[in-house]
Amino acid sequence: MRDLSGIVKAYDIRGVVGDELDVDVVRDIGAAFTRLVGGPAVAIGYDMRESSPELAAAFAEGVTSQGIDVVYIGLASTDMLYFASGHLDLPAAMFTASHNPAQYNGIKLCRAGAAPVGQDSGLSEIQELVTHGVPEFLGAQGTISERDMLGAYATFLRELVALDGIRPLTVVVDAGNGMGGHTVPPVFEELPVEVVPLYFELDGTFPNHEANPLDPANLVDLQAKVREVGADAGLAFDGDADRCFVIDGNGDPVSPSAITALVATRELAKEPGASIIHNLITSKVVPELVAEQGGKPVRTRVGHSFIKQTMAETGAIFGGEHSAHYYFRDFWRADSGMLAALHVLAALGGQDGTLADLMAGYSRYAASGEINSTVRDQGERMRAVAEAFRHRNGARIDELDGLTVELTDGSWFNLRPSNTEPLLRLNVEAGDTGTMAALRDEVLAVLRD
Repeated sequence: MRDLSGIVKAYDIRGVVGDELDVDVVRDIGAAFTRLVGGPAVAIGYDMRESSPELAAAFAEGVTSQGIDVVYIGLASTDMLYFASGHLDLPAAMFTASHNPAQYNGIKLCRAGAAPVGQDSGLSEIQELVTHGVPEFLGAQGTISERDMLGAYATFLRELVALDGIRPLTVVVDAGNGMGGHTVPPVFEELPVEVVPLYFELDGTFPNHEANPLDPANLVDLQAKVREVGADAGLAFDGDADRCFVIDGNGDPVSPSAITALVATRELAKEPGASIIHNLITSKVVPELVAEQGGKPVRTRVGHSFIKQTMAETGAIFGGEHSAHYYFRDFWRADSGMLAALHVLAALGGQDGTLADLMAGYSRYAASGEINSTVRDQGERMRAVAEAFRHRNGARIDELDGLTVELTDGSWFNLRPSNTEPLLRLNVEAGDTGTMAALRDEVLAVLRD
């Protein structure tokens, strides 16, 4: 019996290569995944980590052992893998550990049409099958073929965004030695955009900085280069290039909530009155602007499986998370940082002002950013914070995802437990920096008491 409890996460499989994740385990996962989703084939892509080709080959062995064919798409970003799943109408597996350090690897799985496979939508069944042994298949083995999807992926993305007539732009792109270095050139090659590349060499050891743009330390080189060359914007991709962070021409980060509001506005212009998904830690500017544009804002929990499920239920055209995941109905409801980046460049290039000026209209509030606190007992600390605010005059409390408290002056905070670490994650927003800071400090005083 194999114990996968340490590597099966909420949305994917992830672990240290050799210690937790090896070819034998991955081969069994491939066979179990095939039992779950069926045929006729499974598409497989992988990132630039040294272990990725070997693990992908082991997974392919597991798939073909069940009589199902494999279509290799080779080196890919995660959103390129989603494109392959949608375009070919096949279940698919992506080998990546996203922004995790080099010793990690993992598998992101989806059904045909890029439908997510998470803990509640197939991962637990895969874990159960592997734990107790995947039944042997006695028929003919499946076959393995290769298919280059990079050009079709690039063309498809450009066709989803109105880029005709944009003015010439200079954009610094930091790929962090991740898959953006593979996908940015073909996507941008036909656009009037001069790309200034940073760390485009594919290197799964991440020699320059972690491929995690959520950490401000990993944006420093990009910010400096944007200022140095006088670029119109900067883009930073994570390791598997499914998330994109934006820097304005001054070298300042643009909030992913503001990007969500911008893209939502553009999508609503194409389909007035449509629904837009936002998770509960995005800025209030998102539902406000969606409503002002005649759209229907729909609030959901954090996490791609919740976003995609709600998009399917509501027919929403777009969804955004404050973690810089952006979901598009016309991209099989999957997330694509590259597609969001193209929307930003289309909006910027369609007018004469700077990106900072453009984004000012999508930034109305002061936000704390996510603040992590290590605690001994998540539940006890959550209850302490809830009790501290429960009797505050006019306070509204909900527990859709963690604890959200909204005060009468419009300020609010959300406190959520980490699924994998003894952490509580705090996000605070208010009408001005002073009010935000006071509320942040008040919550932290209770939380860390």
